Amino acid sequence: MAGHDPSAGYAHGRHPERPARLAAVMDALHDGRLARDLRQAGAVDRAALERVHSRAYVDSLFAAAPGDGLVRLDPDTMMSAGSLEAALLAAGAVVEAVREVARGQAGRAFCAVRPPGHHAEAERAMGFCLFSNVAVAAREAQAQGLRRIAVVDFDVHHGNGTQSVFEADPELYFASVHEWPAYPGSGGAEETGVGNVSNAPVPPGAPREVWRRQFESLMTGLEAHRPDLILVSAGFDAHARDRLSQQQVEAEDFAWATRAIADVARATCDGRIVSTLEGGYDLEALGRSAVAHVEALQAA
Repeated sequence: MAGHDPSAGYAHGRHPERPARLAAVMDALHDGRLARDLRQAGAVDRAALERVHSRAYVDSLFAAAPGDGLVRLDPDTMMSAGSLEAALLAAGAVVEAVREVARGQAGRAFCAVRPPGHHAEAERAMGFCLFSNVAVAAREAQAQGLRRIAVVDFDVHHGNGTQSVFEADPELYFASVHEWPAYPGSGGAEETGVGNVSNAPVPPGAPREVWRRQFESLMTGLEAHRPDLILVSAGFDAHARDRLSQQQVEAEDFAWATRAIADVARATCDGRIVSTLEGGYDLEALGRSAVAHVEALQAA
């Protein structure tokens, strides 16, 4: 997934969603001796993608993929020569993790992937995202017989793509804590889907205690959904060091949130959790936060 490199030609200099992000995560996990039971991702199959994205949209990304240089899909989202393969592997990793957890071959998994996915809509790439990785994984989980699926998204940006896929399906539940107002402009508390969407916006610059209170407010609805599987959109860009946000969260807050999710998972779905990397653009903060998250997944 390091082959996805949107930096060349980016109007603002080095693109935040750069290959070094994945290296920072993996280096930190190895340093923390957490990179155990590693599985190499395989490319997602078209059938899994097309449970969320139309055939025409998937075909359009295959057609847009450049042999060299960059193709701009929106002001922030580019494809380089390696981007399509990376996106197929990113979605494939989360799908394969869901299959293993659904079949009882694993209890929990963390997917270190890029590009991220939670902004991608069924017919639109946006916000650095090509395929809606976690939504594709949710539909795969349903195909595996786990009908009631929940996503908890603590990326600093609202997961508009995931919400757009989930909001009309009462078997899917979407809970998000995020900075608001901020990109992409969605995520107000009044957005509730068919009673299956819970948004907990946090004002820019709010103390981390506010972030924690807003996150905690999501757990009652999560438990009430009685999910068969919990998916986590694990974005670490709410960290105080990250320049793409105005939040004050620290690595230990992500660990605390992970433990809260695990408590619900134990009470509702035999502890089943699949987490996938979304944002996080300060490399030091990203590595520390990923370690805190994975440690909590393993210990809780």
